[in-house]
Amino acid sequence: MYRGRRLRKSESIRKLVRETIVSPHDFIYPLFLEEGLSGKAEIQSMPDVYRYGLDALEEVVASLKEAGVVSVILFGIPKNKDACGSSAYVDDGIVQKGIQTLKALDPSLYVIADVCMCEYTDHGHCGILNAYGDVENDETLPYLSKIALSYAKAGVDMIAPSDMMDGHIASLRKTLDEHGYYQLPIMAYSAKYASSFYGPFREAADSAPSFGNRKTYQMDIANSKEALREITADIEEGADIIMVKPAMAYLDIIKEASMQYSYPICAYQVSGEYSMLKMAVQQGLMQYDVIYESLLAIKRAGATMIITYFALEMAAYCRKRDI
Repeated sequence: MYRGRRLRKSESIRKLVRETIVSPHDFIYPLFLEEGLSGKAEIQSMPDVYRYGLDALEEVVASLKEAGVVSVILFGIPKNKDACGSSAYVDDGIVQKGIQTLKALDPSLYVIADVCMCEYTDHGHCGILNAYGDVENDETLPYLSKIALSYAKAGVDMIAPSDMMDGHIASLRKTLDEHGYYQLPIMAYSAKYASSFYGPFREAADSAPSFGNRKTYQMDIANSKEALREITADIEEGADIIMVKPAMAYLDIIKEASMQYSYPICAYQVSGEYSMLKMAVQQGLMQYDVIYESLLAIKRAGATMIITYFALEMAAYCRKRDI
């Protein structure tokens, strides 16, 4: 007779046979950088998450070091927006300055920059619009390449295109290689769904579309086989890491990707997932341990790394619990 409880009798044996471990080194911490902001400003829909001015990044770096989190991903909120998102690719843009500031404060910090246009366009969509208000795929690619190249010149360690344009990985890889940045890795938002879990982020990054939605370029939430096609395309075009976004409602996609591909997989525990769990704990509906459990589920499904707004507090939690 099988007796599974023999290996659950004490904490020591449970640790010895534990199959999945979440570590602070698994976490990538998202940072919102706002041009012209002094200090930091809390985001109402995301408790304990802030927009930061460049002068507040020293405090952030100190917190990252204390927590043992070694990676961040940057999102910019510019002062000026236009139809082609030109603030995203200027040399003195907020993300470009953020990269330089963070690397000066801590050269060992691994800095990833999100490549997209929605925070920078006056219409809030992720690309160039035609006369009918549709996003033009191929016309958008050169602008994404400009953004990626400007981040590379600023000293970024990795770029992460989130626009969901067809052929964007090949276009970015070609541009980076032609300018000598052939060693700069690309983390592709390969399976990025048109999800309702993004709501708080759009407040945080001021990136909500001014009309319509993003369903013509982000993935249909009902599809799983399509996700594998998207991932395959990104790998063939030169992606180094693939991503599934959101995470918790798409654990099946993470699992399937981990079984199909021998590439590192990033999962993005997005703003809606964060706020839902955070507020449930604050209101006493669930115990605090549920946050760790959610991250463990993502890792168990097959994620190699996790972008999460819980990175700092969960790093402290893991250390305290000796996990």
